[in-house]
Amino acid sequence: MSQILRIALAQFDFPVGAVERNAERIAQMIAQARDEHRADVVLFPELAISGYPPEDLLLRPSFLADCEAALLRIAATTNGITAVIGWPQAAGAVVYNAASVLRDGRVHATYRKRELPNYAVFDERRYFDVDPDGESCVFEVKGVPVGLVICEDLWFPEPLAATAAAGAELVLVPNASPFERDKHAQRDALIAQRVRESGCALAYLNVVGGQDALVFDGASVLADGGGRVHNAARAFEDHWLVADYDAATRAFAPVAWPEEGDDGRDSLAWRAVVRGTRDYCRKNGFDSVWLGLSGGIDSSLVLAIAVDALGADKVTAVRMPSRYTAGLSNDLAAEQCRAQGVRLIALPIEKPFQGYLDALAEVFAGKPVDVTEENLQSRTRGALLMALSNKFGGLLLTTGNKSEYAVGYATIYGDMCGGYAPIKDLYKTEIYDLARWRNAVAGEPLIPPGVIDRPPSAELRDNQKDQDSLPPYDVLDAILLRHVDQEQSRDEIVAAGFAADTVDRVLRLVRISEWKRHQAAPGPKVSHRAFGRERRYPISSGYRG
Repeated sequence: MSQILRIALAQFDFPVGAVERNAERIAQMIAQARDEHRADVVLFPELAISGYPPEDLLLRPSFLADCEAALLRIAATTNGITAVIGWPQAAGAVVYNAASVLRDGRVHATYRKRELPNYAVFDERRYFDVDPDGESCVFEVKGVPVGLVICEDLWFPEPLAATAAAGAELVLVPNASPFERDKHAQRDALIAQRVRESGCALAYLNVVGGQDALVFDGASVLADGGGRVHNAARAFEDHWLVADYDAATRAFAPVAWPEEGDDGRDSLAWRAVVRGTRDYCRKNGFDSVWLGLSGGIDSSLVLAIAVDALGADKVTAVRMPSRYTAGLSNDLAAEQCRAQGVRLIALPIEKPFQGYLDALAEVFAGKPVDVTEENLQSRTRGALLMALSNKFGGLLLTTGNKSEYAVGYATIYGDMCGGYAPIKDLYKTEIYDLARWRNAVAGEPLIPPGVIDRPPSAELRDNQKDQDSLPPYDVLDAILLRHVDQEQSRDEIVAAGFAADTVDRVLRLVRISEWKRHQAAPGPKVSHRAFGRERRYPISSGYRG
């Protein structure tokens, strides 16, 4: 008779730094996995006790001591089930990214991560060490030899090979792997390869939830020892995932496994920015948001994101017309708020803007009107929005996109005001794609077609259009994708067929706008290379390649 092992994967959010709450919740979930789901083994994500990434909290001995104390408290309550939990393990002067096996009221074994990522958003080598004497971790559950590796270990053949050589037939893989577009296919191909190499079945659990600029998508997956990779669990959602593992066939049979129903690029990107926005607000104590609604595509998309993230009753849009605002902009802003049930208030900026002009008139005498006056309008709006946030509470969302942040087409202390930037990692062309996708999913124009169809404009002077100052967005975004995301040089981009003068102009704008990006609000990572912790360029630099 085949030996059946039931495993439960806790695809949930474990907030960074919430050690006590995480520990209490984990203990309760272990009991739930045992009593409700009848699981023999329950797996929690990488660094579940501390949350991921804990960053410089790991430099505080008291934090590390609290994590160890939490693990021991959890272990004391663990009976009738085997639990695997990630935590930061201090050992003298070094710290390991560890996962411990708990059973029968004690810590049965501990595995230390072997491969520490130090690229893109990761800098684990700043905090963690690799144990030079580290051994593979294999333990039995109902007679089935179960192994354990952690996240990045899977991307290298050696850790899994060593675990298989130590006798493992089923390997548990706790992860904290942030979302980025097109990553799922790469991951699934890797899992299939590792299964073929090792013959081990894999249970791959990824954490879910937003953490500052990172969004973890869950999308956990099972792979049979014969090579079949099962459909991923639903992304960006908290779920208990339960499956039975047949030791004779080394195959899984899902018991409770809500499958991903739409892994299209737009669907995943939308859910990433919505989850990122919701969790940033929740984890920082905000239950409502503000945003300036101009009638343009960017603020319209942010409004729709905010409504999906928090609910229409938690969102207030502010229309701030100036002497240059088209009547159509006011109409479109009102139309969208009616469609989504959002409160809209109007604060015309003419009086405070004129007050700035009057205050500066003597100093500016004899100087022609230029971008200074344009930026003053944006800064007037920023001051009003921040005043509303200060007076009534609620987080101000900023509405800039990746194209604008890249070339500095945004006003520091103006439209860059705000605590979170939901579309910061989406290019302008992607903004239009997402707006059309969201309307299609809704079956109605949540974002008015007039917003999508009109030429984009900052409306800071008469008849202004973005294309007066920038190349067409399809050209601009194509150049930026090559330069920012793919790190191509000026000569490589020109060789790809782009006009040299346009490339030079765009790359200069990227270079001189670095100082703005260093002051920008965080926003959810969607692309392969986002501004912020993933792309760290010096502000002062003489390089022109």
